[in-house]
Amino acid sequence: MRGRTSTIKISLTEQQREILEGLLRRPKTPVGLAKRARAILLLAGGERFNQTAERVGMGERHLRKWARRFVEQGVEGLQDQARPGRVPVFPPSSRIVPG
Repeated sequence: MRGRTSTIKISLTEQQREILEGLLRRPKTPVGLAKRARAILLLAGGERFNQTAERVGMGERHLRKWARRFVEQGVEGLQDQARPGRVPVFPPSSRIVPG
């Protein structure tokens, strides 16, 4: 077996498993979220991090990050977090509203 032994242990409740499998079945699930859900299911099934990362097309480092978030926050931890975005160049008061 390749890869190091991880201190991150993934165990799923039946409800969490149902939610993750539901995300994989839903056609409108964003691709990134589906990858993360599939990876967590594989890890819970006993696969190693390096094997799982290769199967889902994700870097092992990123997989460990998502696994840590899952352990800390549950299924909600797999959602993308809001990003600040670009600072507006013009103030909202300068917008021209068509009418």
